[in-house]
Amino acid sequence: MVGGEKTSPETIERALSFYASIGKKPIHVRKEVVGHVANRLQAALYREVVYLIEQGVLNVADSDVAVCWGPGLRWGLMGPNLLFHLGGGPGGIQHFMEQFSGPLATWWKDLGTITEFSPEVKQTIIEGASKEANGRSIQELERERDSMLLELLATRAKGEEKAQAALAGSRGD
Repeated sequence: MVGGEKTSPETIERALSFYASIGKKPIHVRKEVVGHVANRLQAALYREVVYLIEQGVLNVADSDVAVCWGPGLRWGLMGPNLLFHLGGGPGGIQHFMEQFSGPLATWWKDLGTITEFSPEVKQTIIEGASKEANGRSIQELERERDSMLLELLATRAKGEEKAQAALAGSRGD
């Protein structure tokens, strides 16, 4: 949700509450930017994927495996900030920032600066994705994705219910 200059905080809160009440996970975007926030984050990761493919670091299938079974698997459960909080161990995000922000910033300096798709990288990705699809139609891949997403959503809902119950129990609610 992003409000305009004249949108009251109460209106934004009502809209956020409404979407939450119908099972959505709305976020409050506090400043207008081009594109949807989630799509922008996806595009930033994909830029690095394309760069790594272009540089010959990995192929299309390996890039998909790296994302799905690396951060994608964890991001299905928690966002990067909370995961880095866990990564800091008992010291949490404070320790993470003290210990790992330097190395992380070093990686940022090495990220690719690709700003367009060359014809060669387009063809490499087309061929790689086609090989990875392994003859499955778009409709078959959509069914696979949707089935797994529904299972993930159901699992997350169960996990969130258990977490809420445990939190309520620890507070004596």
